Amino acid sequence: MKSPPGRTENQNSPELFCHLMLPLTAGLKTHQGCRFPCFIMIAFVSEEVYSCVPLFPVAKSRDASHNKLDSEVVPKVARMTVSGKKQTMGFDVPSAGENGVVAASGRRGGSPEGATATPASEATSKRPETPSKGSNGEEAYSVPTPSRSTGKARQSINIKAELEKRQGGKPLLNLVVIGHVDAGKSTLMGHLLYLLGNVNKRTMHKYEQESKKAGKASFAYAWVLDETGEERNRGVTMDVGMTKFETNSKVVTLMDAPGHKDFIPNMITGAAQADVAVLVVDASRGEFEAGFEAGGQTREHALLVRSLGVTQLAVGVNKMDQVNWQQDRFQDISSKLGHFLKQAGFKESDVFYVPTSGLTGENLATRSSVSQLTSWYSGPSLMEQIDAFKAPQRSVDKPFRMCVSDVFKDQGSGFCVTGKIEAGYIQLGERILAMPPNETCTVKGITLHDEALDWAAAGDHVSLTVTGMDIIKINVGCVFCDIKEPIRACTRFRARILLFNIEVPITQGFPVLLHYQTVSEPATIRKLNSVLHKSSGEVLKKKPKCLSKGMNAIVEIQTQRPVSLELYKDYKELGRFMLRYVGSTIAAGVVTEVQRSSL
Repeated sequence: MKSPPGRTENQNSPELFCHLMLPLTAGLKTHQGCRFPCFIMIAFVSEEVYSCVPLFPVAKSRDASHNKLDSEVVPKVARMTVSGKKQTMGFDVPSAGENGVVAASGRRGGSPEGATATPASEATSKRPETPSKGSNGEEAYSVPTPSRSTGKARQSINIKAELEKRQGGKPLLNLVVIGHVDAGKSTLMGHLLYLLGNVNKRTMHKYEQESKKAGKASFAYAWVLDETGEERNRGVTMDVGMTKFETNSKVVTLMDAPGHKDFIPNMITGAAQADVAVLVVDASRGEFEAGFEAGGQTREHALLVRSLGVTQLAVGVNKMDQVNWQQDRFQDISSKLGHFLKQAGFKESDVFYVPTSGLTGENLATRSSVSQLTSWYSGPSLMEQIDAFKAPQRSVDKPFRMCVSDVFKDQGSGFCVTGKIEAGYIQLGERILAMPPNETCTVKGITLHDEALDWAAAGDHVSLTVTGMDIIKINVGCVFCDIKEPIRACTRFRARILLFNIEVPITQGFPVLLHYQTVSEPATIRKLNSVLHKSSGEVLKKKPKCLSKGMNAIVEIQTQRPVSLELYKDYKELGRFMLRYVGSTIAAGVVTEVQRSSL
């Protein structure tokens, strides 16, 4: 090796070179904010030859494996080889074999040609540049950043086979608990969770002591699901509580919906994400009638869940212990409810009645042994009935769709969104599109019931950690979708609606509140197209002047802001909506035509 200009042969001795190099390499640092070390000087010294090699984490190609890329950006111990011995320099760099730079150390007694190294000019040309901000606000590097999932990985996964393997082969069931206020919904399901072992004895004892101090001793089991201080102080469920439990054959996501009429919008949000429902009614004298007659929420809740696609219903006749488990009372309630539920669209074969007591826990997790009940009832317990529900078919083959129900900032980078995946599936590292903001982002984390996963599919209530977009652009009601096949966003659409018992006829320009999945958006009925026959769908009248109760009609609805919608024929889950007016639900509808808006 030739001597550098201005130096003598004595100045190029290995001892002097190592003496000069040690302080240089020990003091090297990386640029602040850059993930790659800059000039790393490693000397290869033998009796006859040495060379100074700048090393960089340069990938051989953009198709290099992720493991190599990970090894390139994760530092390793920098070493100096002197006469076959290694000395640690106190900081980490990749080895030559891992980052694609070939640098063989000189062999003892070999010629200068025996020591080969990447030329400094070539290595310098591969030096990673300082990160620059891209158009979408992400940091762009000349070296490809590692990701945990690629398009090829998405194609290789067999989602149906993976779903069968997950949870021991148990299908997922989304269950919503509905009913009139003070029917005992939270107490019923809280006691069931305790009996199933989802709440330990220590926590339950704590709830019992705290509820006694608050003068609400009978609300102890309700506190399992009513977690906020306001809900516990008022003794009323206000938001949808969510948890998970398992039966013999299913994994159940439980949603406890509020019963008070002031919180019907929250109830609709929970019902829109459900596959099956448990309708809880109070068997006490006068209480059932108060919830079932005009002004009660039993009728409205049953209508809402049926309009939102729920076809299987278990009726929990609660507080039967207060009427001494009377068979006549149970049959009276079953008869009145059965007639109404049939009119609402439920099949008799899909409605089941179970006598229960949420406070004492009778006939919840196991069949009751109370002689007053067993003398006339031999049917299943509430747990057995939930286990007997049929799990629906999931739309895993369709493009990805997920409605956002909550948005919050996490401790790390990016932010989190929660919601139910309505169609398709998602994997780590994928880029998805948020509509209507029309912004793309990258999925960095997937959590299902506090468990980190690499993928999630239709039916899952997940929390996604996303990066690459501003949190202020995402609201509750936005829909995350496949970039290649995005959901439609519009401000005007055509729909077929069924009117309930309304007091004021609907005319052109009628203001309503549109409830769609997790969206609650002011809207206006802009046009009355036609009145249809209820069963055949035949047009009875074109361009009617008004619509009255019980009518089936085609109308055009305009919203104040863009809303992401799908046609009912393409996505049943995403094609249903409800219309409310002055605190009452006046109609249910399905989307038949969408007019795209320019975003």
